[in-house]
Amino acid sequence: EIKWNFEELGFLSQKVANMLSGPHGLQRGDRVLMVLPRIPEWWLLNVPCMRTGVIIIPGTTQLTAQDICCRLLASKAKCFITIDVLAPALDSVASKCQFLKTKLIVSESSRTEWLNFSDLL
Repeated sequence: EIKWNFEELGFLSQKVANMLSGPHGLQRGDRVLMVLPRIPEWWLLNVPCMRTGVIIIPGTTQLTAQDICCRLLASKAKCFITIDVLAPALDSVASKCQFLKTKLIVSESSRTEWLNFSDLL
């Protein structure tokens, strides 16, 4: 269990907003497909997206690779955020998604061609 007060969440969300808009180049109006379970990082990614005007496309963790591909193509999302369990599903269809620029993983471990949220934070 993690508890943040309003000030802490504000500080952390600003830090993540800078991370998303800086090196990842996400700007107001860009779309992010976020497939995360109920974890605290969900808030650390949602609030900064709202602050910066990035459009959040939430997805359930039950999405298949084909579901993910369809959503990425329809939305033209530039970023995909998920956990390590779902990363292989995206990897199997990423070559079909020409708008996808950034793959961000929320995990303790690293993965090739993925940026690690914990490391960046």
